[in-house]
Amino acid sequence: MAALLELGNDEVYYWTYALYPDLSHFDHPPMVGFVIKLFTLNGLLRDDFFMRLGPIVFSTLNTWLIFVLVRKISNERAGLYASILYNSSTYFSIISGFAIIPDAPLVLFWLLSLMLMVDVLPAYKIDREARWKMILFGGYAGLAISSKYQGAFIWVGALLFIFLYNKKWLMDYSLYIAGLISLIILSPIVLWNFQNDFITFSFHGERVAPAFGIRLDYLGRELLGQIAYQNPLNVIVFIPMGIALFKRESFMAAHIKGILILNGLPLWLTFTGFSFFRSTLPHWTGPSFLPVIMIAAMYWSSRFREIGVTSRILMPKRILLPSYFMIVVLALAVYLINYSPFHFGKIDSVLMGENDFTQDMYGWREIGNSFRQIADEEEKRGTMPPNSGVISFRWFPGAHLDFYAAYPANRDLFLIGSLTDIHKYAWINESRGSLIKGRDYYYIAPSNYYRDPHKIFEHYFNRIEAIDTIKIERGREIMRYAFMYRMKGYLGNFKTPLNLRTATNERANN
Repeated sequence: MAALLELGNDEVYYWTYALYPDLSHFDHPPMVGFVIKLFTLNGLLRDDFFMRLGPIVFSTLNTWLIFVLVRKISNERAGLYASILYNSSTYFSIISGFAIIPDAPLVLFWLLSLMLMVDVLPAYKIDREARWKMILFGGYAGLAISSKYQGAFIWVGALLFIFLYNKKWLMDYSLYIAGLISLIILSPIVLWNFQNDFITFSFHGERVAPAFGIRLDYLGRELLGQIAYQNPLNVIVFIPMGIALFKRESFMAAHIKGILILNGLPLWLTFTGFSFFRSTLPHWTGPSFLPVIMIAAMYWSSRFREIGVTSRILMPKRILLPSYFMIVVLALAVYLINYSPFHFGKIDSVLMGENDFTQDMYGWREIGNSFRQIADEEEKRGTMPPNSGVISFRWFPGAHLDFYAAYPANRDLFLIGSLTDIHKYAWINESRGSLIKGRDYYYIAPSNYYRDPHKIFEHYFNRIEAIDTIKIERGREIMRYAFMYRMKGYLGNFKTPLNLRTATNERANN
């Protein structure tokens, strides 16, 4: 899949984290950019497969780690069940195990942290080995937070367990060294935010701040999204385990149950709670299902042992069915995205493909190839200056056009819009020298994200001229268009807003 499918909206955007590394970024910590730089050899292997190689390697490692951990706290059969259920989860196998997004390193460091929590938190005697593991835990937890801010809930779960079950750690210096190490790892993020008016926290704060009125539609969408992201058949496997926990059935050690529940429940409650008031995204709670998978694996291992199943490798249908379902879904997804002639969105010429989820990962390379040919012809005819840059209006589709069209042609892409629309491109614009007064630029308008340039850019250019229309086909049917324009004579009057208040005011004015 990594080689067959083009990158999605988020994936091409996080490529900019590797292209322009920094102590932190507008909307996320820097770790995902470092992962991209590592697995693309600092951008040398800049294609879809190597962009996604990091998550694939991490997910492979995670499969082994969750097996080892569950085998240690239960038995080998439970470890095998856990590894199967892990890969049956849409979130763990695809969203964080295939797509290059911040969740990929987050899940790896979350699992490494959890392995150490199981080892050291219940310790009755805090010895030298336990102290070193606690200090290492601080490092892994810090790296998890440097991947995505949800990683802070690793510390929440650890501290809750210490306060409730093992207060001895509060008297030991290694706990505070671990906390200090996490803070040291996070210090570049804090420094960057200090230099940029803590804009990241303002941005995310607005996304989750409580609003007036309960929105049950948001809650319903969040819960349905969580079911889809964990695989509905996985959720069916989880339900009997949940009932057994409610009945306080004994199928694992009490201290293990405490660690696992406290590792996942605070994150789940927090972001599911936000969905009562705000529109949330289901993958925000994704890591909270790691403990759920582990507990479910131990529960079913115990159940099958009770009915006389002794084989270590026997895989019951209820454990395997989610994987079969996942295989079918993924095969269907590849077909729909790359080969199907079916339209799932609008089909009028200007907005063709809008709201069609299959269009986000298809056709961008073709747009890029056609753009380079048309731009070369324009510049040979003298209707556009050589090496003219490209503009767009929002981080998506801007990052797609940057990755597949502008950057391969050695052209700079700039975004014109509010900070909440252009995100990291507010800083990229400046790194690329900003738009130059009097210069001409290209504008590419994909029909699935079409915005009329006369309406959004008329105050920034002397005139706007249509050039050509690129047709994107799939299954011998036209799926969407990309309209190309000449943006003549930039007036020099766009000022990139670098604080959220200015961004909000500008968006309201627009």
